[in-house]
Amino acid sequence: MTEAQQIERLHHLFLLNLCLQLFDGMATWQGMHLFGEGNPLLLNVMPAFGTGTTLLLYKAKACGLLVMLRRLGTVAVPRVGDALVILATVYVVLSFVPWMWRLAHLVA
Repeated sequence: MTEAQQIERLHHLFLLNLCLQLFDGMATWQGMHLFGEGNPLLLNVMPAFGTGTTLLLYKAKACGLLVMLRRLGTVAVPRVGDALVILATVYVVLSFVPWMWRLAHLVA
């Protein structure tokens, strides 16, 4: 794979991870009313800052870290690409699939 192809792949992985973060934030916001929050970290911070502010802060932090990884990608493309693949996999398995499962059972 050429360097240009690696950088394009890295950019697509970055965008995928941003979309997964946005999905997770919106699904959590909507799902809180139906199912509650399953993440104990968020659950413990929400009473202090409120649901919206807590979600916004946590998702902003996650997106900021993604931006930092993307910027590092110009130096260490293969390692950053691997990290973005792992992060996307974790969010698909621990966020996207469970939310889709819950919503599918709610509709059915």
